[in-house]
Amino acid sequence: MISFKTIIEKIKAYDTIIIHRHVHPDPDAYGSQLGLAQLIKDNFSKRVYCVGEQLDGLSWIGQMDVIDDVVYNDALVIVVDTANTARIDDARYVNGKELIKIDHHPNVEPYSELLYVDTTASSVSEIMCEFAFESELTISCESARLLYAGIIGDTNRFLYNNATPKTMSLVSRLRETVSFDNVAIHNMMMEKTLEQARLNGYVLQHLNIEANGALATVILTQDILKQFGVTNDQTESVVSLPGSIAGVKVWVIFVEKEDGTYRVNLRSKGPIVNGIAAQHDGGGHPLASGANAKDRQEVDVIISELTTLALEG
Repeated sequence: MISFKTIIEKIKAYDTIIIHRHVHPDPDAYGSQLGLAQLIKDNFSKRVYCVGEQLDGLSWIGQMDVIDDVVYNDALVIVVDTANTARIDDARYVNGKELIKIDHHPNVEPYSELLYVDTTASSVSEIMCEFAFESELTISCESARLLYAGIIGDTNRFLYNNATPKTMSLVSRLRETVSFDNVAIHNMMMEKTLEQARLNGYVLQHLNIEANGALATVILTQDILKQFGVTNDQTESVVSLPGSIAGVKVWVIFVEKEDGTYRVNLRSKGPIVNGIAAQHDGGGHPLASGANAKDRQEVDVIISELTTLALEG
């Protein structure tokens, strides 16, 4: 694994740096991607671009860049918060001259010889904070805002047990270094549209509770999304809901996409779910993973596997 010093050396060696992250991004994907870009802009004279799908629900964090293929010529590409190549947003990441992987997921696919992976970090945004402090980089209000958003996104506002003493120490140091509106970030993280709020009610009313109460499942079809006027990406607001129910250890939310396939959101209070995710074109954290199902038959297979896991756990 490379050091922060090596990352700095690589950044200094290139005039153009392009930063990628995973598909279906969450606040940490956005925060670490845009936060790293801002750190580079504030400390080095470089051309820096962030690419990937622009999500309206995360536009308050920042905006993606649209670039031509030619920009990748002689560029350094950095992929953040992405465990495997199948989940990298924008396949052009292979077109740069060199590639660096920076992640906190289990290193199931070391797709670059230049990689920095710390599975003890709550988020890649936390890694970027440590990177900035150890490298003695200038941290602006904007880079701090972006990294803070990523950290509270992946720790659920410090409620998850991945928020370690190190996490809290880095956040404290970040807030001592520069001033930014952390309350506004928390408010934006919690905010949802009226349509999303109504979908939340639907999910709670239509959960299937199985495995002696240990497993909760729900399938959101395209018809349901249209009924509530929400997009596929806006369903992120419902992912944590089943975990609030007493007795539920594992839960899964299937979201049908326009092509008839399903995005699979797996969560757990203890049993390890990323192994099941890896078997279904996905991956992620032990207790929080994403996967894909090509049809309802694969949906049923995943539910069966989770039922066994929940009963054993």
